[in-house]
Amino acid sequence: MIPEDLVEMGRRHQNVEEYKKKKEKKEIGNQPRKERKGHILNMWCQKVHNPISKWILPPGAGGIYWQRARCFPPPVFIAIISILQLGIFVYYTFWKPQEEWNTPEMGIWESPFIYRPDKRKQAWRFISYMMVHVGFQHICGNVLMQLLLGLPLEMVHKGHRVGLVYLSGVFAGSLGSSVCEPFQALVGASGGVYALTGGYFMNVLVNFKSMVPLFGFFRLTLILFIFAFDMGLAFFRKFVASPGGPPVSVRVAHIAGGLTGMTVGFTVFSCFEKELLKDRMFWVTIIGYFVCVLLAVFFNIFLSPVDFL
Repeated sequence: MIPEDLVEMGRRHQNVEEYKKKKEKKEIGNQPRKERKGHILNMWCQKVHNPISKWILPPGAGGIYWQRARCFPPPVFIAIISILQLGIFVYYTFWKPQEEWNTPEMGIWESPFIYRPDKRKQAWRFISYMMVHVGFQHICGNVLMQLLLGLPLEMVHKGHRVGLVYLSGVFAGSLGSSVCEPFQALVGASGGVYALTGGYFMNVLVNFKSMVPLFGFFRLTLILFIFAFDMGLAFFRKFVASPGGPPVSVRVAHIAGGLTGMTVGFTVFSCFEKELLKDRMFWVTIIGYFVCVLLAVFFNIFLSPVDFL
């Protein structure tokens, strides 16, 4: 039997809590409409950010995160990139006259966005190829991956950091492909997607213990599964679904983007509590990245076998 005094004490505590909740709701209701709307919005914002912060960050960074967490401005970089990619895919799939091409691969071969070895002097193609995709599986896979991972990352790290990692992976993908597979064309945003994935993968791996072992194991398994599935799908598209299409690279861009994420991306995402320009490791990885970029540019200008055919 529970003593009566403890039961009475529990009832009093419950009544006090209910009174506090009613008082808080009443105060919110009595506030001016603008303030009331802002308060409700802040409560909603906290519900959104709470699971995202646990998924993206180790526990030690939670305090700094909650000081910076905002729902406005919303994450727009990944959203804008995804909308543009979907729009360009719709154009080349449905709006471009059908008589101009026989397969989706041939349809985008003359696109000003695609990276082609014989068009390397048009430097924008080293970045713009991320806007063009081949087939529904290709566009859906890349857009879904970058939305599921990129939006939470952008809410935590903001658009300029996520954009830096994403575009670094895209650029590394095209330069790496131009060096290792100089006769191959390149389409898709896999370099940028793998840069985000590589940065997040390293963050989970390094902070495995503090990010809850079982949940951390689930994260690593999920990332490895997505990587294996995407690579398998890429090889299927190249060698099984359309073996007669133009030569399109499927390996190097993924690897180069992933390595960029595991170096530049990991440094950017891990120094959450610091300013990027004041972090020594950021400058080490950025200098290393630019050294590789300069070597690849030198190769393309003076040594590429494409120019000797």
